[in-house]
Amino acid sequence: MTQLTGLLDTEAIRKDFPALDRTVHDGRRLVYLDNAATSQKPRQVLDALTTYYERHNANVHRGVHVLAEEATALYEGARDRVATFINAPSRDEVIFTKNASESLNLVANMLGWADDPYRVDERTEIVITEMEHHSNIVPWQLLSQRTGATLRWFGLTDDGRLDLSRIEEVITERTKIVSFVLVSNILGTVNPVETIVRRAQEVGALVLIDASQAAPHQVLDVQALQADFVAFTGHKMCGPTGIGVLWGRQELLEDLPPFLGGGEMIETVSMSSSTYAPAPYKFEAGTPPIAQAVGLGAAIDYLSGIGMERIAAHEHAITAYALERLASVPDLRVIGPPDVRDRGAAISFTLGDIHPHDVGQVLDELGIAVRVGHHCARPVCLRYGVPATTRASFYLYSTPAEVDALVEGLEHVRDFFG
Repeated sequence: MTQLTGLLDTEAIRKDFPALDRTVHDGRRLVYLDNAATSQKPRQVLDALTTYYERHNANVHRGVHVLAEEATALYEGARDRVATFINAPSRDEVIFTKNASESLNLVANMLGWADDPYRVDERTEIVITEMEHHSNIVPWQLLSQRTGATLRWFGLTDDGRLDLSRIEEVITERTKIVSFVLVSNILGTVNPVETIVRRAQEVGALVLIDASQAAPHQVLDVQALQADFVAFTGHKMCGPTGIGVLWGRQELLEDLPPFLGGGEMIETVSMSSSTYAPAPYKFEAGTPPIAQAVGLGAAIDYLSGIGMERIAAHEHAITAYALERLASVPDLRVIGPPDVRDRGAAISFTLGDIHPHDVGQVLDELGIAVRVGHHCARPVCLRYGVPATTRASFYLYSTPAEVDALVEGLEHVRDFFG
């Protein structure tokens, strides 16, 4: 049995999360293993949202009254926190969106409307991977259909990794952008960023990294990644829903056109033309997600107070323990890398011929919350010949006892279905 080391004081941490005290279905204690979909929120974030709405609620930037100045300071303070959290060279490289999907769509549309040398058109190629979330597939399909660009992708190996054996044939001189996930939401795979970025740089292609499943769980250093854009979302990292982040290199943000038009993103407007504000405001049209940004800032304070290195070590230990315990369940097949060193804190699996939706429903009756379905990654399910999977995903408050409860619950599922 795996020796569990590096665990956080989950007893103390869990006291910060009211939802984890819940009971469901006739008094069963909630076992929350759906963190890859969304995390629970600590009191510190909930209090920050309440305080904002009770004391500082106003629109930002243009008001001269006290509440507007307070709201602006809180909103821009959240931008500062994000910039520090991801080691951005400048706070002006941090754009607030409503989620990672909007961040990815923002880049796709900027490149579709850009002038050379950034423009995507019928002469160019876009490269993604077969393990992407739909949010990093559909925008590029739409852009390809609109511009005539060619969409290409890396396939998957049998053990859930990217097949980079033909990387020089996939990423070519025609490649305009390479967009890929840092950590897969369905397979848990941690991708070899350096290898992909190096090849993209060789041919002059831009790189966009979807870090939605990385930002909550590990140190995220955009300078070390050497990408051109990095996207992630707040609700998976203890923050509220409705807030996402796009980081982009300053010179690119200055050169690329805006995606949305409206208030705040302009410098001057006449009936015949407009000029635009500098980044990041050029990309934040209209009233932004103010309270949500404040909540994200509080979430970053909370996570940073614990330490991202410590959170990563805790989740590594929990995931290793879960892989070992799940290996004891008859007929269970893990979809993704078998080695914990190659994966994040999400484990997808099938259980014999029992449909994942049935697995999830029985587990729910036992108080165990998991995710079932395609996980917005249907091409992965097609690749491995499964209708769907059950996914258990862990976070800083997950415990070995919850892993044990999952395994016992799966035994109950097997008994239930004979």
